[in-house]
Amino acid sequence: MAVKFMSYEVSDLCIGKPALRALPISSTVGEALLALKQCGDTYVSVWTSERSAPVKKAFAGKLCMVDILCYLCAEENISSPVAALKNPISALLSKGMAALMRRVESHSRVLDALNLLLEGAHILWVPIRSVAGRKKLGGSSGEFCWLTQEDFVRFFFNSIAIFSPIAALSVTELGLVRSADVLSVHYHDAALSFLPLIRRALVDQTSVAVVTDDHKLIGEISPSTLAGCDESVAAAIAALSAGDLMAYIDWCASPPDAAVRTVKSILKEKGMQGMLELMEGELSPPMFSSSSSTYSASSSSDEEGEKLRRPRRARWMGSYSARMGRRSEEAIVCHPGSSLVAVMVQALAHRVGYVWVVEEDYSLVGIVVFRDILEVFREQLVQAEELV
Repeated sequence: MAVKFMSYEVSDLCIGKPALRALPISSTVGEALLALKQCGDTYVSVWTSERSAPVKKAFAGKLCMVDILCYLCAEENISSPVAALKNPISALLSKGMAALMRRVESHSRVLDALNLLLEGAHILWVPIRSVAGRKKLGGSSGEFCWLTQEDFVRFFFNSIAIFSPIAALSVTELGLVRSADVLSVHYHDAALSFLPLIRRALVDQTSVAVVTDDHKLIGEISPSTLAGCDESVAAAIAALSAGDLMAYIDWCASPPDAAVRTVKSILKEKGMQGMLELMEGELSPPMFSSSSSTYSASSSSDEEGEKLRRPRRARWMGSYSARMGRRSEEAIVCHPGSSLVAVMVQALAHRVGYVWVVEEDYSLVGIVVFRDILEVFREQLVQAEELV
């Protein structure tokens, strides 16, 4: 029975989770870019210090490559993206971002932590056992890890039999298919025109569907895929259509020369010299470093300097889905009659927080997202709690 989960604590979800990698708020956008490329993580966290107590740290937000790509393509930066890399990372943090990151103690109940996620938190950061010799964050003697919707969905999936029979019910029967707020664009739409949809998909932990004129799904522009790209994709966003961008980001680890020439040609026609400089330049710390940064990615040692001077595409290996052989034209889909457990398997296997719902002819019906799946499990836990 689901009542078993009432005894689980947040620490049970943190087993094997690595400590957060963090940047000080004084870092630049360029240093955040290098930190992401060097550490190999999807996100880095940003911390700030209180003026009255400099030793005490607080998390100000989290950043990924998608934040940087959208920032470089913003109207105020698109003409000089290389110069924008010198700006402070505070420019990337929205005013309400800190409120979306909530601290949870490791001894908290799973249900209580789940409530925080479903009430609007995007990330839960949890104190974990300290590691000797590492700098401590958060004003405590330990370090932190963070938990996302995916961690909770995976946790419930590992004990899915306990939640029978709902696991076998279809996503339609459970009311999980969202159709009203699906983000979608057409194949020939300019990628730059739907930048706000990419930002929203990142916040909502979903994706942007690419559809035909008769609303059939032919692919997607997923933040999870863009997060595995490098800064040169900003130039592709500025130059290409949605359909062409799908192909380009699938090649982001090593785009064919013909594709690179095409992007450069379009940028020249549009007079986007700044984006050309971004594609052709070799970025290095002196271009945008801040003297106050303490993140290891800005190390000036010979070894680190050599890593940063290597060719961009050899250093950045692409998204999880790309490494597993999935292309943007191969969106993760299910049908209205697919079971909850089948949808969970698909999403977890591909490390995405959503699954598109289509008819047999690929007409787009809607989308199933992790947040709604977690609502189903919370309802089960609340009912079990009432029986205790």
